Amino acid sequence: MAAPGETSTDPAAVPALAVVLVTHDTRDEVLGALEALAADPERPGDLEGVVVDAGSRDGTVAAVRGRADGTRVLALANTGFGRGANAGVRATSARLVLVANADVRVRPGALHRLAACLAAEDDVAAVGPQVRYPSGALQASARRDLDVATVLGHAVLGRLWPENPWTRRYHARDLPSDVPRDVAWLSGGALLLRREAFASVGGFDPGYFLYVEDMDLGDRLRAAGWRLRYEPAAVVEHRVGASTSRARLRALWHHAVSLDRYLARRLQGAGRLLRPLLPVALAAWVVVTVLVERGGAGRSTTGERFEVPGRSGSR
Repeated sequence: MAAPGETSTDPAAVPALAVVLVTHDTRDEVLGALEALAADPERPGDLEGVVVDAGSRDGTVAAVRGRADGTRVLALANTGFGRGANAGVRATSARLVLVANADVRVRPGALHRLAACLAAEDDVAAVGPQVRYPSGALQASARRDLDVATVLGHAVLGRLWPENPWTRRYHARDLPSDVPRDVAWLSGGALLLRREAFASVGGFDPGYFLYVEDMDLGDRLRAAGWRLRYEPAAVVEHRVGASTSRARLRALWHHAVSLDRYLARRLQGAGRLLRPLLPVALAAWVVVTVLVERGGAGRSTTGERFEVPGRSGSR
C-alpha cells in the first residue's frame, strides 16, 4: 500500500491542485462546499475534487455522484478523520492538496492565495487560511505550541473568566490575526498541504479518531524540518461542528481521548507525575461541558461554540 500522498501519475497530467472534503452525514454541507469552490473565479481550471464519505446514511454519496463537475467519491467506513483524509490524499495526484471539512466555505481567491504561499517557499509544508465563523467573528486556527498547564487552564477557566492568561495563550490572542507568520500547528478544518511534505511524515496519525490529529501533524512536520505558515489574505468560513453537533457527548469524549493521547506522549520530567490525572481531568471536563451546553451556554450570540482544549478543525 502506498504511503499517504504517494502517486505514480504521469507529471504531465497532474492537476495543479486537489481538494479533499471529509464528511459524515452532512450532505447539504458538502454540496454547499462544492458549490463555493465552483463559484471561485480564481480557482485552478484543472482542480481535482474528492469527497471522502465516512459511512453517511443521509444520501451524501448519491448526491455528490449526481453532480456533473467530475468530483469523485470514496465511500468508506467511519474509521476517523485522519484515516479518511489520508485515503483522500492518496486518491489524488496534485502536488498541493487542500484537506477540509464539509462545513467549510472557501471564499473567492483563497485557494489561489494559499497556493501562492506554498509556491513562494519550498520549505513550507502547509499553509492555513484565516478562518471566520458565519457571523464574521474570527475563529482561532493558527496556533503556537500547547502545554498541559495551558490546556487545563483554558478548559477550567475559559467559560468563567474568558480573558484568563491560559485562554488568551490557547487562542493566541496576543498575535495579530492579519499578519502572515510561521506557526506551530494549523487547524485541520481547512489546510493546504504540500504532498511531498505530507508523505514524508506518513500523513495524519490514524491513532487519532477525531480531533488533535492536526496538532500532532504540525509537531511531526516541524520535527522533520518543515515550516507551517498562516496566510490571512486567504479567508474561509467554517460552521463549527456540522456533523458532531448531533452526537455532542460522543464527540467530546473522542476529543478527550485524543487530547490525552497527545499530551501523554509529550509529558517530560516532573510533568510525568501528572499523567494519572489527565484522564480524570478530561473526563470531568466532558461532563461539565455537556451540562453547561445543555443549560444554554454552549454558543455565544454570534454563533460561536466554546472552543474545547486542543480543538482542531471542528467536525
